Amino acid sequence: MFRMLTALALRRPVMVIVFWVAVVAVGFGVGGGVFMKLTAQVATVPGSETERALDLRDQAAGPRPAQLTVVATGGVDLSAALTEVRVMAGVTEVGTPLPSADGKAVLLQVTVAPSGTEAAAKVADRLRAVDPARVTVTGGPLTDSEFSAQAQSDVQRAELFTLPVVLILLVVVFGGILAGAMPLLVALAGIGGTFGLLYALSFGTDISVYAIQVATMLSVGLAVDYGLLLISRFRNERAATDDVATALAAAVDKAGRTIAVTGLTVAASLLGLAVFPDAFLRSMGLAGTGVVLVNMLAVLTLLPAVLALVGRRVRPAAERAGGGVFGRIAVAVQRRPVLTTVLTAAGLLALAVPAVHMRLGNSDARALPSSTQTRQQYDQLAAHYPALVGPDDILAVVRSPATDPSTVQFADRVRGVPGVSAVQVEPVSPSISLVRATPVHRPETPQGRATVTAVRSVAAPFEVLVTGDAARLVDYRGMLADYGPLAALIVVAATVLLLAAFTRSLLLPLKAVLTSILSIGAALGVVTLVFQDRGDLGMIDLTVPVLVAAIAFGLSVDYEVFLLARIREHRLTGADSRRSVAVGLQQTGRIVTSAALLLVVVFAGFLLGGFAPIREIGLGLVVAIVLDATVVRMLLVPATMTLLGRAAWWPGRVPPAKSPAGVGRYEDALV
Repeated sequence: MFRMLTALALRRPVMVIVFWVAVVAVGFGVGGGVFMKLTAQVATVPGSETERALDLRDQAAGPRPAQLTVVATGGVDLSAALTEVRVMAGVTEVGTPLPSADGKAVLLQVTVAPSGTEAAAKVADRLRAVDPARVTVTGGPLTDSEFSAQAQSDVQRAELFTLPVVLILLVVVFGGILAGAMPLLVALAGIGGTFGLLYALSFGTDISVYAIQVATMLSVGLAVDYGLLLISRFRNERAATDDVATALAAAVDKAGRTIAVTGLTVAASLLGLAVFPDAFLRSMGLAGTGVVLVNMLAVLTLLPAVLALVGRRVRPAAERAGGGVFGRIAVAVQRRPVLTTVLTAAGLLALAVPAVHMRLGNSDARALPSSTQTRQQYDQLAAHYPALVGPDDILAVVRSPATDPSTVQFADRVRGVPGVSAVQVEPVSPSISLVRATPVHRPETPQGRATVTAVRSVAAPFEVLVTGDAARLVDYRGMLADYGPLAALIVVAATVLLLAAFTRSLLLPLKAVLTSILSIGAALGVVTLVFQDRGDLGMIDLTVPVLVAAIAFGLSVDYEVFLLARIREHRLTGADSRRSVAVGLQQTGRIVTSAALLLVVVFAGFLLGGFAPIREIGLGLVVAIVLDATVVRMLLVPATMTLLGRAAWWPGRVPPAKSPAGVGRYEDALV
């Protein structure tokens, strides 16, 4: 099928280009409607006890008003502003100011109607206007909006930084503006096609606002990867013939199958996320899968069509004498394959050690930069009202009146749970009450999770549903444990099957999976070390490990296929295993290094943001790509394949090795 599509692009390039122009137009036009249907919810598990408890409480109490928290420091006088706030539309109550123990701050709450998003914004604007540097207003829709806005602005900032840098690097790599701009043309087509696909999917499932942003960055990265492979092969073929059509057909024939296999493998890796019930992970999987497939099709059709028209203006690859640095690395590795394997595997395992004690948690105000209102108020509360920045309450929603003796007895039993410091009973409706337990330990700690489990285990003669931040974390971890093995099985099985079909080997796919796991573990270990052990958060956002693992696994297999394609190509000509591995590394070294460098730039843009989860994702992907393109691809893969020798291709058949004519030792031809 792929050959048919590519052949059509070569015969009817103008028609193919017009088709993709239409795809982009519809994607950005009609598909742009997906932005009106996005959800900002993260880390929710539909049907979990946490969500059922919230539903029961909301059904009993009706729509809940939003509570805005106001903190003023330095003796700021809010009396005049509060007088105006009391009569604003949507404001239902203004609380009594509470001075701090040190007398340096005042805290109060303003209650707005359940649908008072606009009222909340007006209240915040009026109170902040008194003294923007010393008055903070957060809570309810204000905090939700700030978290979403920060995450989106971080990714947009990354895009503004990475796109110009990527274009410059592409021009340098290809030696010309025309060839350098082509991968970005593919990225544009990929983004437009993905918008249209996500808009169609939004009618059947929730799409996370973050999925759009990550899909955009992933589209740029994959377009660069696949475009670099095809254009590099085309430039190599152009060096052998002046006929553009012949060179293009040869390039597509040799590189197209590799691109198709890598695209399907990366898509399978991301599709594993779609099995999770969390809308965030599921939509990330759907968006990622969509952008991979669209980019793959664009590279196999749109890029050949463009090259068919302007390929004569793309400079052929320059001849290079000798094997250069990659040839020397290949020779060095193959002389000491056991030592190289042991040292590189040990190094990756050492980097992965911190991930063993990774603590997953819900991101709170500390994950935001100090420029945001939510973070500023957290710091003010920590300084002047330290009791208010402890762990959020564990909430037990019970089907029993607050004044019923059995409710009081249940509350007394909850009070006796280890890790609970105080308990209050609040009425929600005549038949529903809320038992509010104040925990001692933070939710991301083992003790915090144990407290939730213990509260859920307290016996009661009525239905009890426990919710709150700690309970949400327990449910989310349970969801990961329940669905994670299935997602991993899908990803590994699809990868092994695709690579087995591509290489005619069973050992090579298994080796690819194991080496990818090593680099992912090392990347997560570095993230844990930087953000948890040496950062001020003390935890990693609970969505980060799964997302980083899925994307990094797909990209690592991407590079594996690039290398294996060249190794297999030489092996089928009769070259022995050692020579095939060395030549394959030599010929793909520059491509993989260039692709990795460009991908590092793309994801390094995430590190420029202020939202901790975005930076955690960026660091994890950058480390995984760097390790995979250097330690794994240049050292571990050639070392293990040298050790396996001919057995690496079992059970497939390969031609018997022939001595290279005119060459003594193959090392002499590589260095």
